[in-house]
Amino acid sequence: MASTFGAARVLVASNRGPVSYEVREDGSLQAKRGGGGLVSGLSAIGPDAGALWVCSALGDGDRAAVRRGTGEPGVRMLDIPAEVHTDAYNGIANSVLWFVHHMLYQTPLEPVFDAEFRRQWASYETYNRAFAEALAEEAAEGAVAIVQDYHLALVPGMLRALRPDLRIGHFSHTPWAPVEYFRMLPDDIAGQLLRGMLGADRLGFLTHRWAEAFTRCCETLVGGLGDTRIGVHGLGADAEFLRRRSHEADVDERLAALRAEIGTGPEGTARKAIVRVDRTELSKNIVRGLLAYRQLLADRPEWRERVVHVAFAYPSRQDLAVYRDYTAEVRRVAEVINGEYGTAGWTPVVLHVKDDFARSLAAYRLADVALVNPVRDGMNLVAKEVPVVSDEGCALVLSREAGAYEELGEDAVVVNPYDVTRTAQALHEALTMPPGERAERSKRLTAAATALPPGRWFVEQLTALRG
Repeated sequence: MASTFGAARVLVASNRGPVSYEVREDGSLQAKRGGGGLVSGLSAIGPDAGALWVCSALGDGDRAAVRRGTGEPGVRMLDIPAEVHTDAYNGIANSVLWFVHHMLYQTPLEPVFDAEFRRQWASYETYNRAFAEALAEEAAEGAVAIVQDYHLALVPGMLRALRPDLRIGHFSHTPWAPVEYFRMLPDDIAGQLLRGMLGADRLGFLTHRWAEAFTRCCETLVGGLGDTRIGVHGLGADAEFLRRRSHEADVDERLAALRAEIGTGPEGTARKAIVRVDRTELSKNIVRGLLAYRQLLADRPEWRERVVHVAFAYPSRQDLAVYRDYTAEVRRVAEVINGEYGTAGWTPVVLHVKDDFARSLAAYRLADVALVNPVRDGMNLVAKEVPVVSDEGCALVLSREAGAYEELGEDAVVVNPYDVTRTAQALHEALTMPPGERAERSKRLTAAATALPPGRWFVEQLTALRG
């Protein structure tokens, strides 16, 4: 699909591509275009750059597009067998590598690296090999290929063996595990992952902390980095897009609806809004955030009926039982809080679980406080986006375990994400922050959050790799 047959000069590889397809009732295909930093980055290098995006066909519509030979120019989708993709994506990438790098395992019971793990690992190898072979086929002599994330950690080494003439990069969008935790993986698998990534000329990470953790893993387990260079590129918010999009008509409509849902306090004044927008991903720490809000209402009765926690928790990875259970627990805790403290005119927690980007932007605009408290996060763009969009400027309560802490920590109210009592105190501190201080902090947060917008983030990596 959209093959360049050895002509591409810039190649990007990722599990998910910039477009997806749905099969209509009449059998025709409908394309849905995505956004994000990579899309912006490829746009920034211009239409004459000879760029190609290699990605996986993720559903029936994508596979139909591949088999019919239709699709977007500049995109090649790989029709990897569905069972191989499921093993590689759910079995290894999301159930092992994600858990290792986010340190999510309940170690008395998990992980268990048994014969089933080895079977799924073979699929992960097959999946990575399909990408390496496609990149090798499509790349022009001396081309640049930038591989994305933990799904494709083996690709750089495989591609290096096939095409030693290429300039190969890899970028990690997640944290990197400390060596003591990374060594939980079987020794041969840990070594294979590190050597796979070290097939790249250059590896990119979101923060110095994650880059240093990777370096220590290499020094401890495989004898060092060899010739591979390391770079740090803290992906920032796309301020121009966010500000434009957040003032379109559908966002204004949702803003009015949210304000009505939040309502007014006992004296007729506008209630304060503590806003969070997350996927129900285990690392996002939504349940402890709700418990901290509950503690705030218990410890500070003056906030009752005067504040609302606007919590958007969009279901994620619902094909995995542990994520379904977590989503159910988010709902349960929200209902408990509303049952304990709610009144006829006040719903303490406004919880929405259906994904709606326009409504998320509306919540950003009305936020007095943004709560971002992950137990571990590669970056967390929500922490960067809310200050950019907030109409009046907002205070940011930020986990020190978010990658964004490296850039935003000085102007945020920083918390230990496991400490519910301290997080409740931080929410009170943020809610009572003087308007002038809040505005100044918000201004500095915005400047830091937009220092490396997506287009420049990608071009900076491309330039460093070519250099």
